[in-house]
Amino acid sequence: MPTRQRAQRILLAGLALAGALSLAGCGLLVVGGTAATTATVATDRRTAGEQVEDQAIELKVGSEMRKLFADDKGRVNATSYAGLVLLTGDVPTEQDKQRAESIARQVEKVKKVVNELRVGALTPLNVRTNDTWLTSKVRSTLINTKGVPSRTIVVTTERGIVYLLGKVTADEGQMAGTATSGVSGINKVVKLFQIVPAASLNPPKVPAPIEDAGSGSPAAAPASSGGVETMPVQ
Repeated sequence: MPTRQRAQRILLAGLALAGALSLAGCGLLVVGGTAATTATVATDRRTAGEQVEDQAIELKVGSEMRKLFADDKGRVNATSYAGLVLLTGDVPTEQDKQRAESIARQVEKVKKVVNELRVGALTPLNVRTNDTWLTSKVRSTLINTKGVPSRTIVVTTERGIVYLLGKVTADEGQMAGTATSGVSGINKVVKLFQIVPAASLNPPKVPAPIEDAGSGSPAAAPASSGGVETMPVQ
């Protein structure tokens, strides 16, 4: 092989190796044979473990709901965020609604269930299609709203009611709710945020406090768990 060609091959191999090392340093993930960066993990305030658990919860709850409501007798959607499970959809009776919640609570890693199931006939397909469109509009609005951590907020819509889930500060939650309430076509905004202190997101680098003899270590301030909050539509 000519010396020039050999040199070119060596150079290309070196560049390929350098690129691979660079990607490894950036935390490249390969999932199901597809390469993906860790950007989603980094911008979602859930830990990687929580994200995996939430996916497993949704799959398990969905499986149980399909067993419970076979033959299209009911329609239950499960959305999980950090162990909080939101149930939306339609079920035939009040007893079915309570049974669905009870089953969801028994799924491993579920911390809390918010039961927003509606008792009545199945929601028409055109309404569900419109809900999907509204969800897309809300996500786009949050992405374009300054100060809102859209990557860590989960949006789901049912019959024009928009539900927001995520780990946010009180100010971020207010901004997200206000921005969502301004989207045309929605009926109501329900915030299911877990409110976290701003200091916990970007903790200052300060020396650790020195303990006095016998005083014990200082107690950490508890984080607010947030709750269900409904906002009026603009």
